[in-house]
Amino acid sequence: MDPKADLVLILDFGSQYTHLITRRIRSLSIFSLCISGTSPLSSITSLNPKVVILSGGPHSVHSDDSPSFADGFVEWTQANGVFVLGICYGLQLIVQRLGGEVRVGEKQEYGRMEIEVEKSCGLFGGKRVGDRQVVWMSHGDEAARLPNGFEVVARSQQGAVAAVEDQERRFYGLQYHPEVTHSPEGMETLTYFLFDVCGVSAGWKMEDVMDEEIKVINDMVGPDDHVICALSGGVDSTVAATLVHKAIGDRLHCVFVDNGLLRYKERERVMETFERDLHLPVTCVDASDQFLSKLKGVVDPERKRKIIGKEFICIFDAFAHELENKLGKKPAFLVQGTLYPDVIESCPPPGTGRTHSHTIKSHHNVGGLPKDMKLKLIEPLKLLFKDEVRQLGRILSVPEPFLKRHPFPGPGLAVRVLGDVTEGNALDVLRQVDEIFIQSIKDAGIYDEIWQAFAVFLPVKSVGVQGDQRTHSHVVALRAVTSQDGMTADWYCFEHKFLDDVARNICNNVRGVNRVTLDITSKPPSTIEWE
Repeated sequence: MDPKADLVLILDFGSQYTHLITRRIRSLSIFSLCISGTSPLSSITSLNPKVVILSGGPHSVHSDDSPSFADGFVEWTQANGVFVLGICYGLQLIVQRLGGEVRVGEKQEYGRMEIEVEKSCGLFGGKRVGDRQVVWMSHGDEAARLPNGFEVVARSQQGAVAAVEDQERRFYGLQYHPEVTHSPEGMETLTYFLFDVCGVSAGWKMEDVMDEEIKVINDMVGPDDHVICALSGGVDSTVAATLVHKAIGDRLHCVFVDNGLLRYKERERVMETFERDLHLPVTCVDASDQFLSKLKGVVDPERKRKIIGKEFICIFDAFAHELENKLGKKPAFLVQGTLYPDVIESCPPPGTGRTHSHTIKSHHNVGGLPKDMKLKLIEPLKLLFKDEVRQLGRILSVPEPFLKRHPFPGPGLAVRVLGDVTEGNALDVLRQVDEIFIQSIKDAGIYDEIWQAFAVFLPVKSVGVQGDQRTHSHVVALRAVTSQDGMTADWYCFEHKFLDDVARNICNNVRGVNRVTLDITSKPPSTIEWE
């Protein structure tokens, strides 16, 4: 059986939860993809989905510029037996496009809300009439008159339509978000809908992904072609390189760059994993002086990122030319650890009128390679989320401690030293503080509970007392967050004794630090990194 035969396709209309729908469905071993809600009909039909889910979004169907699915979509679903589920804005879109009426609600519904099942069929076939559940609402408009053939199957405690369906035409709608954890029975509803209503099969496994990607790589890369890969030391590039190496062996050539902005003993630890555990062919380039000389005096975080990105490209270009001289031919392909969220985020939400998303901060990537290199891309992870990359890494025997490493930014410690990274001994101080913090987290057995933890060197000094003497020393901040995918995050709540021990340890063992602070801000409003 083709594991992708029962594709569940998400049409994205700009909801902040769209990624989550895709992830939730994949957790059921069902293959799911997400494309723009305004995609042409041909883009939808070419994927041949069994189920289409219309996501929520920030728009109102009453707006002139409100996004919608392509003309002919309804007719195509009817002719091909495709099931359709609208969530929040998606429900309202179905109601409006199929001849019903949506109006501004007398009472808006935001946050937790109780709904009651009115009909035990379709979406709630596993429930009884009168059953209640708490769900997460986020809407100002509501369905006022349903299209012919539709019926209400659940209402909110305020009497608003919460769920609708037309079983004959296979159209269903939920006014709430079943994909979020604030809807405790939401996954049960999605599961029942996909398996019992739509008849989808759970056949998508990570082993299938590995076998398929190896086949794609072998079909793409000729028997005499060579491939290069820039390894960052992170999970994504490492799993991508390991997969390509499994496919083509030592025709893969990896480079790891020490830019002088790595964590404590990072270079030694990462290279040991590459060589001893993964047996990857890796060349290590020490370019510390090159990077730090270019960063001297630079304090703007965006400039730092762009300088670092440019230097990486220069080094990578030099590596490619050296390899060409050694092999007698140019490398033909470049491996990148692009993930599915990167692919989705490259498309702005429909209805925004933008062709590019707003820049919060530049992402370091080797995507800006010189045009004359003319390398074809191999992106074996481009349909996977972070947790799925880790699953694939386990199948490829990447060591578990490596797979569980916290994310580390491409610009490295340059965005964790606020200000000039070359000033004084800021980098050395930060490395020591970070090492104590991370090792303390590991010793406490809580490392795997945390998405990301790190220290930040602040551009301020404070007065203190150490050894009966007045000091005027550096201030550092500690940051630890929990998250599923890094898109939103909550600060991790440490026990007071742990924080007390860590702060004492830092001040007693890192010369030049006399004050430790804790960042207790979530994302949003903050980003995870400080710069």
